[in-house]
Amino acid sequence: MSFLLRVELPDVPGSLGRLAGAIGEAGGDIEAIEIVEKRHDGTALDDVLLELPPTAMPDTIVSACNALAGVRVVWISRYGAGGNLFLDLEAVEDLTTNPSEAPDRLVDLLPVVFRSDWAARVHRSQGVTYATAAAPAVLPFVEVERAARLEVEGEETTIHVGARLSGNEIVVVGRRGGPEFLDSEVARIGHLAGLAMTIARP
Repeated sequence: MSFLLRVELPDVPGSLGRLAGAIGEAGGDIEAIEIVEKRHDGTALDDVLLELPPTAMPDTIVSACNALAGVRVVWISRYGAGGNLFLDLEAVEDLTTNPSEAPDRLVDLLPVVFRSDWAARVHRSQGVTYATAAAPAVLPFVEVERAARLEVEGEETTIHVGARLSGNEIVVVGRRGGPEFLDSEVARIGHLAGLAMTIARP
């Protein structure tokens, strides 16, 4: 069973090794690690994709990580995106394979790249025009000049980010229950949205 763990740890040599050792002793098998954000306070946020056997409990992994000095588990959740982490560069390569479909393909890719539950294109007058399976059927159009966190009425348990595709259309990404989108993730979503529209132009 795959899980995604977001963890804060000291940005010093040996931290990842200690984290990997603790996860291994608790029964987890690390499949991939991605550095999500390096902070000015000497810490880093990493996403760890790990596999747990049926006999291992996620709480055991969390406890083992939190027991390490300077380490804090921010979030852990089941992860069903094919057993790998999909990076921004891979997303850009995918978008360029069929430029005319880049805006729709962006919607397909964003939940995978950002470990989110869904994404959707929302038009000013037409509403949701394209979405992944888990997206709400109705989403409001919100005027955004640059990528930003959004507050959507009636969706208190879901965290949203919106990015401008054109004057009349945005893309919205949603995470149910967290974690919060980091500033770096918000900026990356905006960057990928802009690239998708540039690629799609004839």
